[in-house]
Amino acid sequence: MDASDRAPGWAPPLMAVQFLTRLPVPVLARLTGAQAGDGLTRAMAWLPLVGTLIGGVTAGVFVVAGLVWPPVVAAVLALMVEALLTGAFHEDAVADFCDAFGGIARGDDALRIMRDSRIGSYGALGLGLSLTLRVAAIVALPAGVAVAAIVAAATVGRLWAVLLAYILPPVATGTGLAARIGRGMPLRRLAGAVLLAVPGVMLLVVRDPAALVFVVGAGVVFLWWIARFLRGRIGGSTGDCLGFAAYMGQLAVLLAAAMA
Repeated sequence: MDASDRAPGWAPPLMAVQFLTRLPVPVLARLTGAQAGDGLTRAMAWLPLVGTLIGGVTAGVFVVAGLVWPPVVAAVLALMVEALLTGAFHEDAVADFCDAFGGIARGDDALRIMRDSRIGSYGALGLGLSLTLRVAAIVALPAGVAVAAIVAAATVGRLWAVLLAYILPPVATGTGLAARIGRGMPLRRLAGAVLLAVPGVMLLVVRDPAALVFVVGAGVVFLWWIARFLRGRIGGSTGDCLGFAAYMGQLAVLLAAAMA
């Protein structure tokens, strides 16, 4: 790569913010097309840290809302604000994934369903149950643990997406997000993502070390299963598959923290 095509050092973290949220980052308009492409691929390492920031906002809303309303209302309001902040990015992926794979569709048929902007019965059910489970798990936790779990969940979820992008190449015909960021990810970028996830999970680990064991175990099993499943159904990953993995990572952390 020509040196002029490489994104400056400040670009990847800001592109991660732009990628995962609806926050405007006007300075990125200075980048050339080649620099933007390079910055986006390098932004993968920063996704867990941006997830930590998103989780911090969600947890903050939960705490403030909890001063006025019961925990269940505070949890719903917190997730509403999160959806506004992220543009319901991963929720959309969950619905698309469930629509595509809820039935028996394979290959191009599954990809076509996943790209369809309309939501079907599988997508509505999958998203509804996932949101309900998130709220239930948050409400089941003591307030202090809930804050730590929300932040850790947002961090780990984005890390699971990076891990899936590393272990499973995008579909051969893909031209979307997974094809742009997941093809040939170097190990050093994955290592960077793991390191940047540490701050977001430490508070929960201090409060509940057993939760870390559950999440690591669940992550190994889930990533093995979904990589095998997607290879068999569509031959690789897509952006929606990465988003689904991110949402399942969030659920895994919350369920681990809520275990009796």
